[in-house]
Amino acid sequence: MKKALITGITGQDGSYLTELLLSKNYEVHGIIRRASTFNTARIDHIYVDPHEPKSRFFLHYGDLSDAEQISNIVQNIKPHEIYHLGAQSHVRVSFDIPEYTGNVTALGTTRILEAIKRNGNHTKFYQASSSEMFGSSPPPQNEETPFRPRSPYAIAKLHAYWMTVNYKESCNSFASNGILFNHESPRRGETFVTRKITRAIANILAGNQEFLYLGNLDAKRDWGYAPEYVWAMWKILQLDKPENIVIGTGEAHSVREFVENAFSYVDLPLEKYVKIDPKYFRPTEVELLVADSEIANRTLGWNPRIGFNDLVKIMIDADMRKLSLESIGDGDKILEKKFSDRWWKED
Repeated sequence: MKKALITGITGQDGSYLTELLLSKNYEVHGIIRRASTFNTARIDHIYVDPHEPKSRFFLHYGDLSDAEQISNIVQNIKPHEIYHLGAQSHVRVSFDIPEYTGNVTALGTTRILEAIKRNGNHTKFYQASSSEMFGSSPPPQNEETPFRPRSPYAIAKLHAYWMTVNYKESCNSFASNGILFNHESPRRGETFVTRKITRAIANILAGNQEFLYLGNLDAKRDWGYAPEYVWAMWKILQLDKPENIVIGTGEAHSVREFVENAFSYVDLPLEKYVKIDPKYFRPTEVELLVADSEIANRTLGWNPRIGFNDLVKIMIDADMRKLSLESIGDGDKILEKKFSDRWWKED
């Protein structure tokens, strides 16, 4: 039985990846931070008491800023694969806490790579790199596009990217980068713009919120559906040699388009509810990100099934159900139709 260790297991991607790996009969271990309140909502439905004889899911307290702790966890578990998803991952917030972002997002990666090396270098390593690293480079962006980061977050991710490459080249580590473009789902954090929009719509319909405050509506992103992206992560570590691979849909849509589609879906006039707040603008903006995923298509067999319009519907329906509102249901029908074959079990 393969063992996998996931950092950031309580996040959107971590929860979907856990489901995927358990479906493939992995023993899955996750690192969580100790807190006075529970922060495991996205994985509570997966959790099994570790005392159960057939349990294959285990959580460990740890922190990416603590090298010794990370090394001990790697040594004790001896995972076949590590999926490093943990980070301070909010771009706008990284301008406010740049030092912390660098310590966790950049140096946290180095600590894991060093732990792998010290424990025999037998573990395959996946680094969750970001399209934000491309910054102001013109689209479409692929594996050969120069990096021009525009935020402390992107700079920290770029440090992590090159450390992953360096350990591959200098230590012969199986260390791969997945350069993922924006990917969303009903499990997306509530402060990220897509979820902020869909959650606000549900709250407006429920009478719990009056306005939706946003920043730059003209920024364009390549948005996909998160569960499809974690399948790509897994596929990257199943290759015969480590690779750096771009994952994205190849389509760009503005924040304005997302807002318009979302409000149109529930038949609300966005002019009445949407307001602009300058505090949500980034000091330096990334205007346009569009993936060229030809290598992913060819080497992984990865092609997205959920498009932009479908993604908006899926997220709104989910947020409406959370507030016990009657959802329109188109999002559920889309998922049932496109994923009825349980895509995540495909080899």
